[in-house]
Amino acid sequence: MLVTDGKPVWIRSNKGLVQAGFFMFLVRKGGRRKLTGKEMEWPRRNRVDYRSGDERIIEIELERLRDFKNHPFRIADDEQMQELIESIKYFGILNPLIVRPLPEGVYEVISGHRRKYAADRLGYRKVPVVIRVMSDEEAVIGMVDANLQRAAIHPSERAFAIKMRYEAMRRLPGRKKGGQDDQKIKGIRTVQILGKEIGDSPKQVQRYLKITELIPELLELLDNRKISFNPAYEVAFLKRNEQKELLEAMRYLQSTPSLSQAQRIKALSQEGTLNLETIKIILSEIKKGSINRVMFKNEQLYQFFPRDYTAEQMKQEILEILKSWMNSGQDKGRGAGRRNETDETERDQTGTDGIHGTDEGAE
Repeated sequence: MLVTDGKPVWIRSNKGLVQAGFFMFLVRKGGRRKLTGKEMEWPRRNRVDYRSGDERIIEIELERLRDFKNHPFRIADDEQMQELIESIKYFGILNPLIVRPLPEGVYEVISGHRRKYAADRLGYRKVPVVIRVMSDEEAVIGMVDANLQRAAIHPSERAFAIKMRYEAMRRLPGRKKGGQDDQKIKGIRTVQILGKEIGDSPKQVQRYLKITELIPELLELLDNRKISFNPAYEVAFLKRNEQKELLEAMRYLQSTPSLSQAQRIKALSQEGTLNLETIKIILSEIKKGSINRVMFKNEQLYQFFPRDYTAEQMKQEILEILKSWMNSGQDKGRGAGRRNETDETERDQTGTDGIHGTDEGAE
């Protein structure tokens, strides 16, 4: 439970936002009390709530809000969106949008694109917002941080969000951390700091940065889990025309590269010897994971072989037995085929005579 110094905290029960008829409390310094009827109307009323410092919640018309420029996160009208719409329909927008003012007299959304979309679907004219003055770099970092916490994010969305944050961090001249002196965040240090802040290793950050170099069609395959992340990372090293040739080969063969195949394709590209036919040959190979294996324990086989036989000896014996069995089966098949041909000839002859006989009898 969040306890603030003299500010209301709304508690969500298992029935949703607690309102009149449910147990709802206002937490204040020194204790708690039940809300009055007037205070229960607070979420649905048009009022200002003062935040830390000079921040406050106000309501702004939707037409004055602008989506973040090059926003990397897609807004899908999926089941989660329908749940959000239903929540806002009954309880209103509990968490205000974060926006920043633009010179044109409008506001750019930093956090809350999905809430804005849901409110628009419900016919809202205004939404609650917190206005913050931010530089371009601070806005990018704030937007990315707000969205990376979402549970369902496509790999391409995460990749481009990380790239935007990385580039914004590199543009910053420096920043203070924990009261210490400004730290320069250029080059590899930017990757290290970024990885720590978003919960990824520096290597993983670099891999996501590379993923952004895939052509849109391959990014779509990655998001749809038609190609795995590790092969996609290797493919990102190919030139754009080579990626298009790979895509053509994948569609032609109805196959996607494994990690080892992607690494070989990448190596040929770096050598300058990669072409469409080579890609097709590599993709036509049987993948290691596609090979089925039949395995026996030695104890199972020793029922049929002497105990002093080695595994290799048993293997050779089994292969010889299978070859002999296969050959005998083919011989039996050929013999059966010859007998069937003879029987069919005899039946044809008998059937023809029978028919002639019947016809002659009828005449």
